[in-house]
Amino acid sequence: MTGAAPADADISRAILEASSDALGLALLVCGRDDTIIYASASIQQFFPVPARMLVPGTRLRDFLGAVYDTGVRPGTVPEASRRRANRDDWIAEHMALHWRERYENIERAGRTRWLSLRKRRLSSGIGILAVSDVSEQKKRDEKLQTDLERVELTEAILDAQPNPICVKDRNLNYIAVNKAFCTIHDLTADAILGRSAWDLVDAELAERFEQSDRQVLETGRSHAEAEHIVRSDGSDLWVVTRKYRVGMPGRHFVVTCMSDVTDIAVWYHGTEETGAAAGLQIRDYDIFTPAQNFYDPFRALNVQQLVEAGSMIETLPARGLRVLLATADRQMEEHFVARLRGSGLDACAVRNAEELDAFARAAERRGLKLDILLVDASLAQTGGIASWQACPVLPVARDMDATALLTEIFRICADRRPEQAPLPQPDWGISFDDDGAAADNAPAVEVLVAEDNQINQFVFAQILEGLDVSHRIAADGREAVELWHELQPGLVLMDVSMPIMNGFEAAAAIREAEKRTGRRVPIVAVTAQALDIDLQQCRASGMDDHIMKPVSPDMIEAVLRKYLPARHMRDARLLNSASS
Repeated sequence: MTGAAPADADISRAILEASSDALGLALLVCGRDDTIIYASASIQQFFPVPARMLVPGTRLRDFLGAVYDTGVRPGTVPEASRRRANRDDWIAEHMALHWRERYENIERAGRTRWLSLRKRRLSSGIGILAVSDVSEQKKRDEKLQTDLERVELTEAILDAQPNPICVKDRNLNYIAVNKAFCTIHDLTADAILGRSAWDLVDAELAERFEQSDRQVLETGRSHAEAEHIVRSDGSDLWVVTRKYRVGMPGRHFVVTCMSDVTDIAVWYHGTEETGAAAGLQIRDYDIFTPAQNFYDPFRALNVQQLVEAGSMIETLPARGLRVLLATADRQMEEHFVARLRGSGLDACAVRNAEELDAFARAAERRGLKLDILLVDASLAQTGGIASWQACPVLPVARDMDATALLTEIFRICADRRPEQAPLPQPDWGISFDDDGAAADNAPAVEVLVAEDNQINQFVFAQILEGLDVSHRIAADGREAVELWHELQPGLVLMDVSMPIMNGFEAAAAIREAEKRTGRRVPIVAVTAQALDIDLQQCRASGMDDHIMKPVSPDMIEAVLRKYLPARHMRDARLLNSASS
Protein backbone atom coordinates (compact mmCIF):
# COMPACT_ATOMS: atom_id res chain seq x y z
CA MET A 1 0.00 0.00 0.00
CA THR A 2 2.89 2.30 -0.63
CA GLY A 3 1.99 3.42 -4.11
CA ALA A 4 -1.80 3.22 -4.30
CA ALA A 5 -4.74 4.65 -2.42
CA PRO A 6 -6.78 2.42 -0.10
CA ALA A 7 -9.54 0.42 -1.69
CA ASP A 8 -12.28 2.34 0.18
CA ALA A 9 -10.96 5.70 -1.12
CA ASP A 10 -12.41 5.61 -4.59
CA ILE A 11 -12.00 9.30 -5.37
CA SER A 12 -11.69 10.97 -8.69
CA ARG A 13 -8.42 12.92 -8.57
CA ALA A 14 -9.42 15.02 -11.56
CA ILE A 15 -12.56 16.22 -9.78
CA LEU A 16 -10.65 17.05 -6.59
CA GLU A 17 -7.95 18.95 -8.45
CA ALA A 18 -10.51 21.03 -10.36
CA SER A 19 -12.46 21.73 -7.19
CA SER A 20 -9.39 22.88 -5.24
CA ASP A 21 -8.33 25.18 -8.08
CA ALA A 22 -11.82 26.67 -8.40
CA LEU A 23 -12.12 27.31 -4.67
CA GLY A 24 -8.54 28.51 -4.18
CA LEU A 25 -7.91 25.76 -1.68
CA ALA A 26 -5.27 23.13 -1.07
CA LEU A 27 -6.71 19.68 -0.28
CA LEU A 28 -5.15 16.77 1.60
CA VAL A 29 -7.13 13.53 1.91
CA CYS A 30 -6.05 10.72 4.28
CA GLY A 31 -7.38 7.22 4.77
CA ARG A 32 -8.39 5.58 8.00
CA ASP A 33 -4.85 4.22 8.37
CA ASP A 34 -3.42 7.80 8.34
CA THR A 35 -1.83 7.54 4.90
CA ILE A 36 -2.22 10.15 2.19
CA ILE A 37 -4.81 9.27 -0.47
CA TYR A 38 -4.72 12.56 -2.36
CA ALA A 39 -2.75 15.82 -2.12
CA SER A 40 -3.42 18.74 -4.49
CA ALA A 41 -0.46 20.39 -6.17
CA SER A 42 -1.23 23.67 -4.38
CA ILE A 43 -0.26 22.12 -1.01
CA GLN A 44 3.33 23.12 -1.71
CA GLN A 45 2.26 26.78 -1.96
CA PHE A 46 1.48 26.62 1.75
CA PHE A 47 3.95 23.99 2.97
CA PRO A 48 7.23 23.79 0.96
CA VAL A 49 7.76 20.07 1.64
CA PRO A 50 9.52 17.71 -0.84
CA ALA A 51 7.21 16.41 -3.57
CA ARG A 52 7.78 12.82 -2.41
CA MET A 53 5.92 13.65 0.81
CA LEU A 54 2.72 14.23 -1.17
CA VAL A 55 2.46 10.98 -3.13
CA PRO A 56 -0.37 8.61 -2.19
CA GLY A 57 0.60 6.12 0.50
CA THR A 58 2.86 8.54 2.45
CA ARG A 59 2.22 8.39 6.19
CA LEU A 60 0.54 11.44 7.66
CA ARG A 61 3.09 11.47 10.47
CA ASP A 62 5.95 11.73 7.96
CA PHE A 63 4.17 14.57 6.14
CA LEU A 64 3.70 16.52 9.41
CA GLY A 65 7.35 15.97 10.29
CA ALA A 66 8.39 17.43 6.94
CA VAL A 67 6.11 20.44 7.56
CA TYR A 68 7.71 20.99 10.98
CA ASP A 69 11.19 20.85 9.47
CA THR A 70 10.39 23.63 6.96
CA GLY A 71 9.77 26.06 9.83
CA VAL A 72 6.62 27.29 8.07
CA ARG A 73 3.96 25.48 9.97
CA PRO A 74 0.57 26.32 11.46
CA GLY A 75 0.69 27.32 15.08
CA THR A 76 4.21 28.82 14.89
CA VAL A 77 4.49 31.30 17.73
CA PRO A 78 5.93 34.80 17.12
CA GLU A 79 9.69 35.03 17.21
CA ALA A 80 9.56 37.30 20.24
CA SER A 81 8.29 34.39 22.30
CA ARG A 82 10.73 31.99 23.91
CA ARG A 83 8.23 29.15 23.87
CA ARG A 84 9.10 26.43 21.32
CA ALA A 85 7.18 23.15 20.90
CA ASN A 86 9.50 20.20 20.19
CA ARG A 87 9.05 18.14 17.04
CA ASP A 88 7.42 15.06 18.54
CA ASP A 89 4.95 17.06 20.63
CA TRP A 90 3.95 19.17 17.64
CA ILE A 91 3.41 16.09 15.43
CA ALA A 92 1.40 14.30 18.15
CA GLU A 93 -0.80 17.41 18.69
CA HIS A 94 -1.64 17.68 14.98
CA MET A 95 -2.23 13.94 14.57
CA ALA A 96 -4.87 14.24 17.29
CA LEU A 97 -6.47 17.22 15.51
CA HIS A 98 -6.75 15.14 12.29
CA TRP A 99 -8.88 12.60 14.11
CA ARG A 100 -11.39 15.16 15.36
CA GLU A 101 -14.75 14.96 13.65
CA ARG A 102 -14.60 18.74 12.96
CA TYR A 103 -11.85 21.33 13.49
CA GLU A 104 -11.55 24.88 12.17
CA ASN A 105 -8.98 27.51 13.07
CA ILE A 106 -6.94 30.41 11.70
CA GLU A 107 -3.29 29.98 12.58
CA ARG A 108 -0.10 31.87 11.95
CA ALA A 109 2.38 30.27 9.56
CA GLY A 110 5.54 32.31 9.80
CA ARG A 111 5.78 36.02 10.59
CA THR A 112 3.34 37.52 8.10
CA ARG A 113 1.17 34.66 6.86
CA TRP A 114 -2.11 33.37 8.24
CA LEU A 115 -3.76 30.10 7.16
CA SER A 116 -7.32 28.90 7.53
CA LEU A 117 -7.42 25.19 8.42
CA ARG A 118 -10.65 23.19 8.06
CA LYS A 119 -10.52 19.49 9.00
CA ARG A 120 -13.31 16.90 8.68
CA ARG A 121 -13.30 13.20 9.57
CA LEU A 122 -16.02 11.32 7.69
CA SER A 123 -17.91 8.35 9.10
CA SER A 124 -15.94 6.11 6.73
CA GLY A 125 -12.72 7.18 8.47
CA ILE A 126 -11.48 9.36 5.60
CA GLY A 127 -10.03 12.67 6.76
CA ILE A 128 -10.06 15.82 4.65
CA LEU A 129 -7.90 18.92 5.26
CA ALA A 130 -8.68 22.18 3.38
CA VAL A 131 -6.08 24.98 3.59
CA SER A 132 -6.55 28.57 2.36
CA ASP A 133 -4.50 31.75 2.72
CA VAL A 134 -6.36 34.42 4.73
CA SER A 135 -3.42 36.77 5.26
CA GLU A 136 -5.06 39.66 3.41
CA GLN A 137 -8.32 39.23 5.27
CA LYS A 138 -6.41 39.03 8.56
CA LYS A 139 -4.60 42.25 7.70
CA ARG A 140 -7.90 43.94 6.91
CA ASP A 141 -9.38 42.72 10.19
CA GLU A 142 -6.35 43.92 12.13
CA LYS A 143 -6.50 47.29 10.34
CA LEU A 144 -10.21 47.54 11.11
CA GLN A 145 -9.53 46.72 14.75
CA THR A 146 -6.74 49.30 14.83
CA ASP A 147 -9.06 51.88 13.25
CA LEU A 148 -11.77 51.12 15.79
CA GLU A 149 -9.29 51.48 18.64
CA ARG A 150 -8.07 54.73 17.10
CA VAL A 151 -11.67 56.00 16.83
CA GLU A 152 -12.36 55.06 20.45
CA LEU A 153 -9.17 56.82 21.54
CA THR A 154 -10.08 59.90 19.51
CA GLU A 155 -13.56 59.97 21.04
CA ALA A 156 -12.09 59.62 24.53
CA ILE A 157 -9.70 62.51 23.84
CA LEU A 158 -12.52 64.69 22.48
CA ASP A 159 -14.75 63.90 25.46
CA ALA A 160 -11.92 64.88 27.81
CA GLN A 161 -11.70 68.34 26.23
CA PRO A 162 -13.43 71.08 28.26
CA ASN A 163 -14.29 73.03 25.09
CA PRO A 164 -17.37 72.05 23.03
CA ILE A 165 -16.39 70.35 19.75
CA CYS A 166 -18.55 69.03 16.90
CA VAL A 167 -17.98 67.64 13.39
CA LYS A 168 -20.39 67.99 10.44
CA ASP A 169 -20.44 66.20 7.08
CA ARG A 170 -21.00 67.80 3.66
CA ASN A 171 -24.75 67.81 4.31
CA LEU A 172 -24.02 69.74 7.53
CA ASN A 173 -25.36 66.95 9.72
CA TYR A 174 -23.61 66.24 13.02
CA ILE A 175 -21.46 63.11 12.81
CA ALA A 176 -19.38 63.60 15.99
CA VAL A 177 -19.86 65.60 19.19
CA ASN A 178 -18.05 65.60 22.51
CA LYS A 179 -19.52 65.68 26.01
CA ALA A 180 -18.99 69.43 26.44
CA PHE A 181 -21.03 70.10 23.28
CA CYS A 182 -23.82 67.83 24.54
CA THR A 183 -23.81 69.56 27.93
CA ILE A 184 -24.59 73.04 26.63
CA HIS A 185 -27.60 71.60 24.75
CA ASP A 186 -28.61 69.30 27.64
CA LEU A 187 -28.93 66.47 25.11
CA THR A 188 -27.29 63.08 24.66
CA ALA A 189 -24.98 62.42 21.73
CA ASP A 190 -27.57 60.05 20.19
CA ALA A 191 -30.12 62.88 20.20
CA ILE A 192 -27.71 65.12 18.22
CA LEU A 193 -25.92 62.80 15.78
CA GLY A 194 -27.50 62.64 12.34
CA ARG A 195 -29.38 65.88 12.86
CA SER A 196 -28.63 69.42 11.69
CA ALA A 197 -28.52 72.81 13.38
CA TRP A 198 -32.10 73.39 12.22
CA ASP A 199 -33.21 70.65 14.61
CA LEU A 200 -31.38 72.12 17.60
CA VAL A 201 -31.47 75.94 17.44
CA ASP A 202 -33.69 78.76 16.24
CA ALA A 203 -34.16 79.12 12.49
CA GLU A 204 -32.28 82.42 12.13
CA LEU A 205 -29.32 81.07 14.10
CA ALA A 206 -29.32 77.79 12.14
CA GLU A 207 -29.22 79.76 8.90
CA ARG A 208 -26.30 81.87 10.15
CA PHE A 209 -24.41 78.80 11.38
CA GLU A 210 -24.84 76.94 8.10
CA GLN A 211 -23.82 79.99 6.07
CA SER A 212 -20.41 80.02 7.76
CA ASP A 213 -20.21 76.20 7.56
CA ARG A 214 -20.74 76.21 3.79
CA GLN A 215 -18.24 79.02 3.36
CA VAL A 216 -15.63 76.92 5.15
CA LEU A 217 -16.52 73.84 3.08
CA GLU A 218 -16.34 75.66 -0.26
CA THR A 219 -13.29 77.85 0.32
CA GLY A 220 -11.25 75.89 2.85
CA ARG A 221 -10.64 79.11 4.79
CA SER A 222 -11.17 78.89 8.54
CA HIS A 223 -13.85 80.95 10.25
CA ALA A 224 -13.61 82.61 13.68
CA GLU A 225 -16.31 84.42 15.64
CA ALA A 226 -16.90 85.50 19.25
CA GLU A 227 -20.25 84.21 20.52
CA HIS A 228 -22.36 84.42 23.66
CA ILE A 229 -24.20 81.18 24.50
CA VAL A 230 -26.63 80.57 27.35
CA ARG A 231 -26.36 76.99 28.54
CA SER A 232 -29.39 74.86 29.35
CA ASP A 233 -28.89 75.60 33.08
CA GLY A 234 -29.08 79.36 32.48
CA SER A 235 -25.38 80.11 32.89
CA ASP A 236 -23.48 82.19 30.34
CA LEU A 237 -20.81 80.73 28.07
CA TRP A 238 -18.55 83.21 26.25
CA VAL A 239 -16.68 81.47 23.46
CA VAL A 240 -14.51 82.12 20.43
CA THR A 241 -15.86 79.70 17.82
CA ARG A 242 -13.45 78.47 15.15
CA LYS A 243 -14.39 76.32 12.14
CA TYR A 244 -12.00 74.32 9.97
CA ARG A 245 -12.25 72.09 6.88
CA VAL A 246 -10.66 68.66 7.11
CA GLY A 247 -10.64 65.52 4.97
CA MET A 248 -9.91 64.59 1.38
CA PRO A 249 -11.39 66.22 -1.76
CA GLY A 250 -14.95 65.05 -2.15
CA ARG A 251 -15.06 63.98 1.51
CA HIS A 252 -14.62 67.21 3.42
CA PHE A 253 -15.89 67.78 6.93
CA VAL A 254 -16.35 70.89 9.09
CA VAL A 255 -14.82 70.80 12.57
CA THR A 256 -16.14 73.40 15.01
CA CYS A 257 -14.28 74.13 18.25
CA MET A 258 -15.64 76.59 20.80
CA SER A 259 -12.81 77.98 22.94
CA ASP A 260 -14.24 78.85 26.35
CA VAL A 261 -13.20 82.43 27.33
CA THR A 262 -15.79 82.79 30.09
CA ASP A 263 -13.14 83.31 32.76
CA ILE A 264 -11.66 86.20 30.78
CA ALA A 265 -15.06 87.68 30.03
CA VAL A 266 -16.38 87.73 33.61
CA TRP A 267 -13.25 87.87 35.79
CA TYR A 268 -13.15 91.26 37.46
CA HIS A 269 -10.74 91.92 40.31
CA GLY A 270 -10.30 95.48 41.48
CA THR A 271 -11.05 98.70 39.60
CA GLU A 272 -9.02 101.47 38.10
CA GLU A 273 -10.63 103.96 40.51
CA THR A 274 -9.40 102.12 43.60
CA GLY A 275 -5.94 101.57 42.19
CA ALA A 276 -6.16 97.82 42.79
CA ALA A 277 -4.54 95.40 40.40
CA ALA A 278 -7.12 94.91 37.70
CA GLY A 279 -7.52 91.54 36.09
CA LEU A 280 -7.98 90.93 32.38
CA GLN A 281 -11.35 92.36 31.34
CA ILE A 282 -13.61 92.55 28.33
CA ARG A 283 -15.14 96.00 28.29
CA ASP A 284 -17.12 95.67 25.06
CA TYR A 285 -19.43 92.68 25.12
CA ASP A 286 -20.81 93.74 21.72
CA ILE A 287 -18.05 91.70 20.04
CA PHE A 288 -20.02 88.58 21.05
CA THR A 289 -22.82 87.93 18.56
CA PRO A 290 -25.97 86.27 19.95
CA ALA A 291 -25.84 82.49 19.75
CA GLN A 292 -28.32 79.95 21.05
CA ASN A 293 -30.01 80.45 24.46
CA PHE A 294 -30.72 77.04 25.98
CA TYR A 295 -31.99 78.37 29.33
CA ASP A 296 -35.58 77.41 30.10
CA PRO A 297 -37.03 79.43 33.02
CA PHE A 298 -39.83 76.91 33.50
CA ARG A 299 -37.36 74.09 34.14
CA ALA A 300 -35.31 76.39 36.38
CA LEU A 301 -38.22 77.06 38.76
CA ASN A 302 -38.10 75.10 42.01
CA VAL A 303 -41.73 73.99 42.03
CA GLN A 304 -41.46 72.04 45.28
CA GLN A 305 -40.03 75.10 47.01
CA LEU A 306 -42.94 77.22 45.80
CA VAL A 307 -45.43 74.63 47.03
CA GLU A 308 -43.85 74.30 50.48
CA ALA A 309 -43.08 77.96 51.20
CA GLY A 310 -45.35 79.79 48.77
CA SER A 311 -48.02 80.84 51.28
CA MET A 312 -45.45 82.30 53.70
CA ILE A 313 -43.66 84.13 50.90
CA GLU A 314 -46.92 85.75 49.84
CA THR A 315 -47.98 86.89 53.35
CA LEU A 316 -44.62 87.89 54.86
CA PRO A 317 -42.59 91.02 54.01
CA ALA A 318 -39.73 88.81 52.74
CA ARG A 319 -38.08 91.62 50.82
CA GLY A 320 -37.71 93.61 54.05
CA LEU A 321 -36.07 90.89 56.13
CA ARG A 322 -32.44 91.47 57.03
CA VAL A 323 -30.51 88.24 57.65
CA LEU A 324 -26.87 87.85 58.73
CA LEU A 325 -24.99 84.56 58.45
CA ALA A 326 -21.99 83.97 60.71
CA THR A 327 -19.81 81.11 59.41
CA ALA A 328 -16.19 80.39 58.61
CA ASP A 329 -17.27 77.88 55.95
CA ARG A 330 -16.93 79.59 52.54
CA GLN A 331 -19.03 76.95 50.75
CA MET A 332 -21.83 77.32 53.29
CA GLU A 333 -21.64 81.10 52.89
CA GLU A 334 -21.86 80.96 49.10
CA HIS A 335 -24.73 78.45 49.14
CA PHE A 336 -26.96 80.00 51.81
CA VAL A 337 -26.41 83.69 51.01
CA ALA A 338 -27.18 83.14 47.33
CA ARG A 339 -30.26 81.08 48.25
CA LEU A 340 -31.55 83.69 50.70
CA ARG A 341 -31.05 86.55 48.26
CA GLY A 342 -32.71 84.57 45.51
CA SER A 343 -35.81 84.25 47.73
CA GLY A 344 -36.05 88.01 48.28
CA LEU A 345 -34.25 88.36 51.63
CA ASP A 346 -31.48 90.89 52.18
CA ALA A 347 -28.58 88.73 53.34
CA CYS A 348 -24.84 88.97 53.91
CA ALA A 349 -22.23 87.07 55.93
CA VAL A 350 -19.36 87.50 58.39
CA ARG A 351 -16.62 84.91 58.86
CA ASN A 352 -15.38 85.25 62.45
CA ALA A 353 -16.18 86.77 65.84
CA GLU A 354 -14.19 89.94 65.11
CA GLU A 355 -16.19 90.67 61.97
CA LEU A 356 -19.40 89.92 63.87
CA ASP A 357 -18.50 92.48 66.59
CA ALA A 358 -17.55 95.07 63.99
CA PHE A 359 -20.84 94.48 62.16
CA ALA A 360 -22.79 94.93 65.42
CA ARG A 361 -21.11 98.28 66.13
CA ALA A 362 -21.61 99.52 62.58
CA ALA A 363 -25.28 98.45 62.56
CA GLU A 364 -25.90 100.21 65.88
CA ARG A 365 -24.22 103.38 64.61
CA ARG A 366 -26.38 103.36 61.47
CA GLY A 367 -29.55 102.50 63.34
CA LEU A 368 -30.12 99.26 61.44
CA LYS A 369 -32.05 96.40 63.03
CA LEU A 370 -31.33 92.78 62.18
CA ASP A 371 -34.32 90.43 61.80
CA ILE A 372 -32.48 87.14 62.34
CA LEU A 373 -28.92 85.91 62.90
CA LEU A 374 -27.88 82.54 61.45
CA VAL A 375 -24.93 81.03 63.33
CA ASP A 376 -22.75 78.14 62.23
CA ALA A 377 -21.91 75.62 64.94
CA SER A 378 -18.21 76.54 64.73
CA LEU A 379 -19.02 80.12 65.85
CA ALA A 380 -21.95 79.35 68.16
CA GLN A 381 -19.75 79.29 71.27
CA THR A 382 -18.07 82.67 70.72
CA GLY A 383 -18.79 85.48 73.11
CA GLY A 384 -19.91 87.86 70.39
CA ILE A 385 -23.25 86.08 70.06
CA ALA A 386 -24.43 87.52 73.37
CA SER A 387 -24.65 91.04 71.90
CA TRP A 388 -27.34 89.85 69.46
CA GLN A 389 -30.03 88.92 71.98
CA ALA A 390 -32.27 91.64 70.51
CA CYS A 391 -32.93 89.43 67.44
CA PRO A 392 -33.53 85.69 67.08
CA VAL A 393 -30.45 83.49 66.70
CA LEU A 394 -30.96 80.39 64.57
CA PRO A 395 -28.26 77.67 64.43
CA VAL A 396 -27.49 76.30 60.96
CA ALA A 397 -25.49 73.37 59.63
CA ARG A 398 -23.82 72.78 56.29
CA ASP A 399 -26.14 69.91 55.35
CA MET A 400 -29.31 71.84 56.28
CA ASP A 401 -31.95 71.99 53.56
CA ALA A 402 -32.28 75.52 52.17
CA THR A 403 -36.06 75.28 51.81
CA ALA A 404 -36.43 74.15 55.42
CA LEU A 405 -34.20 77.04 56.51
CA LEU A 406 -36.35 79.55 54.60
CA THR A 407 -39.52 78.14 56.13
CA GLU A 408 -38.07 78.44 59.65
CA ILE A 409 -36.91 82.04 59.01
CA PHE A 410 -40.37 83.04 57.78
CA ARG A 411 -42.04 81.34 60.75
CA ILE A 412 -39.81 83.06 63.32
CA CYS A 413 -40.22 86.47 61.70
CA ALA A 414 -44.00 86.02 61.40
CA ASP A 415 -44.22 85.22 65.13
CA ARG A 416 -42.12 88.26 66.06
CA ARG A 417 -43.85 90.97 64.01
CA PRO A 418 -47.25 89.87 62.67
CA GLU A 419 -48.58 93.43 62.38
CA GLN A 420 -45.46 95.11 61.00
CA ALA A 421 -45.82 96.62 57.54
CA PRO A 422 -43.30 95.66 54.88
CA LEU A 423 -39.99 97.43 55.30
CA PRO A 424 -38.60 99.57 52.50
CA GLN A 425 -35.93 98.06 50.25
CA PRO A 426 -32.95 97.69 52.63
CA ASP A 427 -29.47 99.00 52.09
CA TRP A 428 -26.77 97.36 54.18
CA GLY A 429 -24.27 100.01 53.08
CA ILE A 430 -22.14 99.20 56.15
CA SER A 431 -18.41 99.67 56.34
CA PHE A 432 -16.45 97.93 59.10
CA ASP A 433 -14.33 101.10 59.28
CA ASP A 434 -15.25 103.25 62.32
CA ASP A 435 -15.32 106.43 60.25
CA GLY A 436 -18.10 105.04 57.99
CA ALA A 437 -18.63 105.94 54.36
CA ALA A 438 -21.06 108.23 52.61
CA ALA A 439 -23.74 106.47 50.55
CA ASP A 440 -23.64 106.95 46.83
CA ASN A 441 -26.30 109.07 45.20
CA ALA A 442 -27.81 106.07 43.49
CA PRO A 443 -31.34 106.17 42.01
CA ALA A 444 -34.20 105.10 44.30
CA VAL A 445 -34.97 102.29 41.84
CA GLU A 446 -32.04 100.89 39.92
CA VAL A 447 -33.89 98.91 37.26
CA LEU A 448 -37.32 99.38 35.67
CA VAL A 449 -38.58 96.24 33.90
CA ALA A 450 -41.34 96.52 31.28
CA GLU A 451 -42.81 93.03 30.78
CA ASP A 452 -46.43 91.92 30.30
CA ASN A 453 -45.98 88.14 30.70
CA GLN A 454 -46.48 87.05 34.33
CA ILE A 455 -44.03 84.15 34.16
CA ASN A 456 -41.35 86.43 32.71
CA GLN A 457 -42.16 89.02 35.40
CA PHE A 458 -41.52 86.35 38.02
CA VAL A 459 -38.24 85.33 36.38
CA PHE A 460 -37.03 88.96 36.22
CA ALA A 461 -38.02 89.53 39.86
CA GLN A 462 -36.21 86.40 41.07
CA ILE A 463 -33.03 87.26 39.16
CA LEU A 464 -32.91 90.91 40.24
CA GLU A 465 -33.70 90.08 43.87
CA GLY A 466 -30.98 87.44 43.80
CA LEU A 467 -28.58 90.13 42.58
CA ASP A 468 -29.80 92.52 45.31
CA VAL A 469 -31.03 95.05 42.75
CA SER A 470 -33.93 97.39 43.56
CA HIS A 471 -36.51 97.27 40.79
CA ARG A 472 -40.11 97.87 39.69
CA ILE A 473 -42.07 96.02 37.04
CA ALA A 474 -44.48 97.62 34.55
CA ALA A 475 -47.10 95.48 32.82
CA ASP A 476 -47.30 97.52 29.61
CA GLY A 477 -45.52 100.31 27.73
CA ARG A 478 -47.71 103.13 29.03
CA GLU A 479 -47.13 102.12 32.65
CA ALA A 480 -43.40 101.90 31.91
CA VAL A 481 -43.34 105.53 30.73
CA GLU A 482 -45.33 106.66 33.80
CA LEU A 483 -43.01 104.81 36.20
CA TRP A 484 -39.99 106.24 34.41
CA HIS A 485 -41.30 109.78 35.07
CA GLU A 486 -41.99 108.89 38.72
CA LEU A 487 -38.89 106.86 39.64
CA GLN A 488 -36.14 108.03 37.26
CA PRO A 489 -34.48 104.56 37.29
CA GLY A 490 -30.85 103.93 36.39
CA LEU A 491 -31.69 101.32 33.72
CA VAL A 492 -34.76 100.21 31.76
CA LEU A 493 -35.23 96.63 30.50
CA MET A 494 -37.92 97.00 27.84
CA ASP A 495 -39.88 94.12 26.32
CA VAL A 496 -40.58 95.05 22.70
CA SER A 497 -43.96 93.24 22.48
CA MET A 498 -46.50 94.64 24.98
CA PRO A 499 -50.15 95.73 24.91
CA ILE A 500 -51.44 99.32 24.94
CA MET A 501 -47.99 100.69 24.03
CA ASN A 502 -45.21 98.45 22.73
CA GLY A 503 -41.58 98.71 23.75
CA PHE A 504 -40.52 100.73 20.69
CA GLU A 505 -43.21 103.35 21.34
CA ALA A 506 -42.41 103.48 25.06
CA ALA A 507 -38.67 103.94 24.40
CA ALA A 508 -39.40 106.73 21.90
CA ALA A 509 -41.65 108.45 24.44
CA ILE A 510 -38.93 108.30 27.11
CA ARG A 511 -36.32 109.70 24.71
CA GLU A 512 -38.67 112.56 23.78
CA ALA A 513 -39.23 113.40 27.46
CA GLU A 514 -35.47 113.29 28.14
CA LYS A 515 -34.95 116.20 25.75
CA ARG A 516 -36.44 118.46 28.45
CA THR A 517 -34.41 116.99 31.32
CA GLY A 518 -30.97 116.60 29.75
CA ARG A 519 -30.65 113.15 31.35
CA ARG A 520 -30.37 109.89 29.35
CA VAL A 521 -31.20 106.51 30.90
CA PRO A 522 -29.88 103.32 29.22
CA ILE A 523 -32.73 101.32 27.62
CA VAL A 524 -32.05 97.68 26.78
CA ALA A 525 -34.54 95.87 24.54
CA VAL A 526 -35.70 92.42 25.58
CA THR A 527 -36.72 90.44 22.50
CA ALA A 528 -37.58 86.87 21.69
CA GLN A 529 -35.88 87.19 18.31
CA ALA A 530 -32.82 89.01 16.98
CA LEU A 531 -34.06 89.66 13.45
CA ASP A 532 -32.51 92.59 11.62
CA ILE A 533 -35.84 94.45 11.52
CA ASP A 534 -36.15 94.24 15.33
CA LEU A 535 -32.63 95.58 15.82
CA GLN A 536 -33.29 98.41 13.38
CA GLN A 537 -36.46 99.34 15.26
CA CYS A 538 -34.53 99.20 18.54
CA ARG A 539 -31.98 101.70 17.29
CA ALA A 540 -34.62 103.90 15.65
CA SER A 541 -36.62 104.14 18.88
CA GLY A 542 -33.53 105.14 20.89
CA MET A 543 -32.66 101.85 22.59
CA ASP A 544 -29.01 101.29 23.51
CA ASP A 545 -28.72 97.51 23.41
CA HIS A 546 -30.70 94.28 23.30
CA ILE A 547 -30.81 90.87 24.99
CA MET A 548 -32.73 87.77 23.96
CA LYS A 549 -35.26 85.71 25.89
CA PRO A 550 -35.20 83.59 27.93
CA VAL A 551 -33.04 85.70 30.21
CA SER A 552 -30.56 84.28 32.73
CA PRO A 553 -28.88 85.65 35.88
CA ASP A 554 -25.48 85.93 34.16
CA MET A 555 -27.04 87.77 31.23
CA ILE A 556 -28.71 90.34 33.51
CA GLU A 557 -25.54 90.74 35.59
CA ALA A 558 -23.55 91.47 32.41
CA VAL A 559 -26.06 94.19 31.45
CA LEU A 560 -25.86 95.71 34.94
CA ARG A 561 -22.07 95.68 34.82
CA LYS A 562 -22.15 97.47 31.48
CA TYR A 563 -24.79 100.13 32.14
CA LEU A 564 -24.72 100.63 35.93
CA PRO A 565 -20.99 101.07 36.64
CA ALA A 566 -21.69 103.24 39.70
CA ARG A 567 -23.46 100.34 41.38
CA HIS A 568 -20.56 97.97 40.80
CA MET A 569 -18.01 100.52 42.02
CA ARG A 570 -20.07 100.88 45.18
CA ASP A 571 -20.25 97.09 45.60
CA ALA A 572 -16.48 96.87 45.13
CA ARG A 573 -15.86 99.50 47.82
CA LEU A 574 -18.18 97.72 50.25
CA LEU A 575 -16.50 94.40 49.50
CA ASN A 576 -13.02 95.88 50.00
CA SER A 577 -14.04 97.57 53.26
CA ALA A 578 -15.65 94.36 54.52
CA SER A 579 -12.49 92.34 53.86
CA SER A 580 -10.10 94.90 55.33
